Amino acid sequence: MDTRISPEHEALRKTVEEFARQEVAPVIGDFYEREEFPYDIVAKMGRMGLFGLPFPEEHGGMGGDYFALCLALEELARVDSSVAVTLEAGISLGAMPIYRFGTEEQKRQWLPRLTSGEALAGFGLTEAGGGSDAGATRTTARLDGDSWVINGSKCFITNSGTDITAAVTVTAVTGQKADGGKEISAIIVPSGTPGFTVSKKYSKVGWNASDTRELSFTDVRVPAENLLGERGRGYAQFLRILDEGRIAIAALGVGLAQGCVDECLRYVKEREAFGHKIGTYQAIQFKIADMEVRAHTARLAYYHAADKMLRGEPFKREASIAKLVSSNAAMDNSRDATQIFGGYGFMNEYPVGRFYRDAKILEVGEGTSEVQRMLIARDLGL
Repeated sequence: MDTRISPEHEALRKTVEEFARQEVAPVIGDFYEREEFPYDIVAKMGRMGLFGLPFPEEHGGMGGDYFALCLALEELARVDSSVAVTLEAGISLGAMPIYRFGTEEQKRQWLPRLTSGEALAGFGLTEAGGGSDAGATRTTARLDGDSWVINGSKCFITNSGTDITAAVTVTAVTGQKADGGKEISAIIVPSGTPGFTVSKKYSKVGWNASDTRELSFTDVRVPAENLLGERGRGYAQFLRILDEGRIAIAALGVGLAQGCVDECLRYVKEREAFGHKIGTYQAIQFKIADMEVRAHTARLAYYHAADKMLRGEPFKREASIAKLVSSNAAMDNSRDATQIFGGYGFMNEYPVGRFYRDAKILEVGEGTSEVQRMLIARDLGL
C-alpha cells in the first residue's frame, strides 16, 4: 500500500487544516462551554462542500471518496471533536444509508440537502436496553394500509434535534423471520412527523458542541415508501454502515491524538520550570515522542482500512483494528497531554482539557472497544 497522499487529497487536507485553525479554533471553546451547536461553522463546512465529499456530483456531492472524508475529519479533530463528529455523523450515519440503500426517488428527495450541508440526518439504532446488542431492538413498525406506524424509542442519537435536522433513519422490528428471529427494517422518519418527539439535549462529559438526543415514537405514521432498502435487511444494512463509520471515527481519533501532540509542542517550548523550558527535559520529550508514535501508528491503521474499502476488498477486521488503535491513542495522548500541561490542563480554557473530555466516547461510540476485539477475534476464526 502506498501511503503517500495524492495531490488532490493533499490540497483538500491543507484547505481543511486552514479552515480548522482560522475558523474553528478561535471560537469553538465558547460554543463548547455554552453547550451550543455551532450553526455558522456547519454552514461554512457546507459551503466548502465537506458534507458532499464522498458522494457523486449527480447527488449534489463533490465526487470524492471516503478517504477524502477521513482526511477532513482528522484535520477538524486536531482542533475540535464536536465539529468533526457533526460532519462524520452527518455523512456516514445520516446521508450514507440513503445513498447506499435508498431508491432513486429517496436519493433525489434527501441527498441534495444532506450533501450540501443545508440539512442533517440522524441514525436511530441504539436503544436504552440494547447498547452494544443492536439486535435487541424493541422499537416496532407495522404496516397499516400504505403507512408504517412506529412505536418505541432511541437514545444517544447524533444530529437528531438541530434546527436543520431533516430526518432520522430508524431501525424497527417489522415482523418475524422464518427462524423465529426478529425481522428488522430501516425506515426514514422526517422531522416534525406527528408523534415523533425529540428530547432536550443530553448533559454530556464531552462533545458538548455537538447535538445528541433521545427520540421517542408514539404511533408515528410515515408512508410505506419510506422503507429504506429491503424489508428485513435493516440490521444488515446498518452493520455495513457501522463498518464504514468505524474508519471515519478512527480518523477522528487520530486527529484528536495528533492535536494533543500539536498543543504540547507549543506549550513545552514556552513553559519554564527550574530555569529551563520544560521541552528540554527528557521526561517530557519521551512522553511527547510516545504520543507521536501512537498518532502515527493509528493513522497508518485507518489509511490501510480505507485503502481496502476503496479497493472493494473485505475491510471489517481492518476497520475494527483502526477504530480500536485510534481510540486508544486518543485516550492515552489526551491523558499525557493533560499531565504535561499540569494544572493548566485541568482548565477548560486550554484545548487539551477539552480533548481529554472528548476522548473517552471514542472507546464507546460506533462499537465499544470490547466489540472491536470481539469482531477481530471472530474474523480470525475464534
